[in-house]
Amino acid sequence: MWHQMMHKQFIYFKLKPFLHLVQELHNARNAPAATWDLVLVFYSCDGAATVQVDCVVSFETGSVSTVCIRRWNCVPGDPVIRTVKLNLPDWLVYQADGIVPESHRVLSCFLRASVRYSGSDDAKRFKSSQDVAFLLPKPFFSRPIKQHRLCTAWGREMLQLTQRFLQKKCPLEQETIHLLSAIYASTGESFGITKTLDPYRNELLEHLRVKAIPFPWCELSVWVFVSRYCKQRLCGLFHHIDSHNNYATPALFLTKSGRLHIQISGASEESSAFLSSFTVPLNKWCQLTLILQGKTVSDVMLTHSAMFDDTEGYFVIGGGKFIRGLEGYFGPVVYYPLLPRFLHPQSESPQSAPDVIKNINLTGWLQNCQEFIFDITLKISGFTLKAKHQRKGGSVSFCPPDGGKLSVEENLHQTPAGGTAVSPSAVGRALYSFSVQKMSQMGSSAAVSKVLPLLLQAGCLSDNHALHMSSVLYSSGLGFIVMFLCWSQAWLLVLLAAQRDDRLALLHLGHVHQRGLHGLPKDPDLAYAYYANIAKQTTLDRHNPTPQQTFVEAVYLNDDEALNRQTSEDHHIFQWLKLQARRGAADAEQALARMLFWGQQGLSPNIEEAVKHYRRGAVQLENPVSMYDYAIVLLLGQGVEKDVPKGVTFLKKAMEQGFVPAVNALAWYYEQFEKDYQQAVVLWEKADLLGSPDAPLNLGILYSQGLYPGKPADQHVAYKYYLKSAERGHLRAAVFLADIWATGIPGYVERRPSDAVSWVKWTAEQNGYLGSVLRKALDSYLKSDTFISLVFYMMAAESGYSPAQFNVAGFLDPAYATHCMWRYYNLTIQSQKPHSYAFIRMGDLLYEGSDSKEKDLSSAAHMYSLAALRNNPQVLFLIFFLSFCVYFKCIFPPFRCRDSDNADSYLPCSLALFKVFLRSFEKCYVAAVVKVGSIC
Repeated sequence: MWHQMMHKQFIYFKLKPFLHLVQELHNARNAPAATWDLVLVFYSCDGAATVQVDCVVSFETGSVSTVCIRRWNCVPGDPVIRTVKLNLPDWLVYQADGIVPESHRVLSCFLRASVRYSGSDDAKRFKSSQDVAFLLPKPFFSRPIKQHRLCTAWGREMLQLTQRFLQKKCPLEQETIHLLSAIYASTGESFGITKTLDPYRNELLEHLRVKAIPFPWCELSVWVFVSRYCKQRLCGLFHHIDSHNNYATPALFLTKSGRLHIQISGASEESSAFLSSFTVPLNKWCQLTLILQGKTVSDVMLTHSAMFDDTEGYFVIGGGKFIRGLEGYFGPVVYYPLLPRFLHPQSESPQSAPDVIKNINLTGWLQNCQEFIFDITLKISGFTLKAKHQRKGGSVSFCPPDGGKLSVEENLHQTPAGGTAVSPSAVGRALYSFSVQKMSQMGSSAAVSKVLPLLLQAGCLSDNHALHMSSVLYSSGLGFIVMFLCWSQAWLLVLLAAQRDDRLALLHLGHVHQRGLHGLPKDPDLAYAYYANIAKQTTLDRHNPTPQQTFVEAVYLNDDEALNRQTSEDHHIFQWLKLQARRGAADAEQALARMLFWGQQGLSPNIEEAVKHYRRGAVQLENPVSMYDYAIVLLLGQGVEKDVPKGVTFLKKAMEQGFVPAVNALAWYYEQFEKDYQQAVVLWEKADLLGSPDAPLNLGILYSQGLYPGKPADQHVAYKYYLKSAERGHLRAAVFLADIWATGIPGYVERRPSDAVSWVKWTAEQNGYLGSVLRKALDSYLKSDTFISLVFYMMAAESGYSPAQFNVAGFLDPAYATHCMWRYYNLTIQSQKPHSYAFIRMGDLLYEGSDSKEKDLSSAAHMYSLAALRNNPQVLFLIFFLSFCVYFKCIFPPFRCRDSDNADSYLPCSLALFKVFLRSFEKCYVAAVVKVGSIC
């Protein structure tokens, strides 16, 4: 038998018992790799060959790694048994510790011995015979930790002491992805919540995810409350946009009839669409569940398999760039990726409404309002009929009863003499006006409990101002003892107002979700959806000024100069400007026109009167600024009959005098009226070089739409122009820039949701309706109507406007409202441009402490230092008051306080310096006395 075997090649393992081998491998905790278990290889060859022992490891990610254990030469002869030391790689036996590298999860492992012939190059060799023996390594977290014999570097030792190595944990991956955790009020416009998903960090999960793209197995759950079916053919519910701006799997839309339109994309540009068998109910929360199981979509069999890559492109909840959203509300949206095939879908078990939906009780509010509106409508009909009979009899009274108290029923008596019936919305407006008047008359927080029921009734009757004011009263706690109990009601009211597209309510919710206030998580994508809405409206409102809008002015109530600049048409400042304008002062003419056109410095907007000043400055004074302004109103027909040729004439005259905005406006004329893109581009390029904020925006639009002469459409170049224009202060460019950062440009621009929020928030805070509320607050303050001024400032403060937050904190009495002061000053210092005095007041609160907070001198000193770095002279006295801290003595020497240019710094700084000199004298005097005493 041995003689016969000598003429053949063969190989097989002579291993110790398999289980015994594995057991010894696992118990070799302290043994070096060189002394691990032995393998007996029984082999023979009939020519010059090589024997090789490999360890072949396959991982759960699908990859395979081959590690050579030993290789030696084989010469023809009798069969040989060779003992090989099993030197397995450390990453297969031990845990990773900074020296031993991490490995992927092992699916299988075996030893392979082979006889190879022909040449020394591995690529040219072929295997003549081989044998295998399987191994069973321990799971990663059950492996021993290797005791290294060599000294390790200090950095590796520190790494081994970190939480990562001391507490072994599997890497956290999201099995359930909450795309939306709060409630989103959708106005039915082209705004929605943009979400993106990242690949898994774990290579196994990422391998499974990629493998499942052509055969997805997942689930999507959406809670939705539809107020009204779509006005157009389809409206957005939840859709997926790929990197080429095409709809991808899944796309869910709502139809005019209330049914779901579901669209699924497959391979090779295949796609399927079908309608749901049910209708989504109105004014009721319902859960919509979409289950993808290969070719099956929620029990509907497709002719092709769905293609779903959840990390490509982005998802949109509601409306987006290509479709308007539904009118209503979105509740929690949950995505279950990689749904195990052996588990039943999540939707098979009935789910009750989430707590976030139960807490606000939207359905209960709408049902109560419906009953109230029905009752009011009946009463209106009755009062209208009664008024007709009274008019026939010749006696009718429209005066409210004595005492000034007005109820809903009493308001209905005030039917117009012409016989037109009073609508419920008109009653709501009257209730709101009466509530504001009542709070002004009472002038204290006691008025809140009396007018709040009327405000809620007005809100039921579709008055958005009343809804938002009620929400602010609840959320701020004004007039309430326990503030946090009112937040769910406040949230409900502001959601109702925002869904009706109230600008301040949108601003309010954007602020709440950006900061994560009232226990809600921070969600920049949700905040962006609200801010983008009002930001877009702000750019439109700027081109359509109305008397209801006022220019937003950041007036701080501790700034006497700003307060003294406030005027009216009877005020001496306004009369002085008129006098100077009549004498030919072009600056005075410009100031009058600007104040009247935008409603600045206390004046109400009066566009027709402003145009007169524009005309006088342009025609009589030939001032380039006035000529430009007058040309713009002529081109747009604002406050004057539209006259394009005349407007162009004044633009050319202003451009000849070197006024840069006129260059940009003339280019706009060539683009809009003449369709001469070549000439428009020449002028815009010139204006861009001169620093115009409008020119790069217009150039970016041309690149975006492919209208730039001789250049193809290029979104990346357009993005660069938008960025330049936004940085120069252009509102519309900021909206375009934020829109790009919200979704990104694949391969060019990454998503930057937080930065996108910052830009649309800045734009939204320039809205004229916010300016109108600020104007009411300031006018009331100047008239010493303190309480109603506080209410209006609170409406702006709860919307995140920093100057209003500062003013509200200054209104509050420290003896009774320390918590509210703390809250509003804290919000102020977190804004993009905080007022330096807010740091001082925050430092005072930290220094003094309160019932619920202890003194914090270190934090107080930090607040004072931040104010000092903003060159506030008053804080330097406080810093010297904390002169025990050597750090501040070094950074803020006494001479900096003395040399401040602000006259307000003289007294506090002098006192601070005097105190320092006294302490210095005291120290020297004590030292001298001690020295004399020691000599004696």
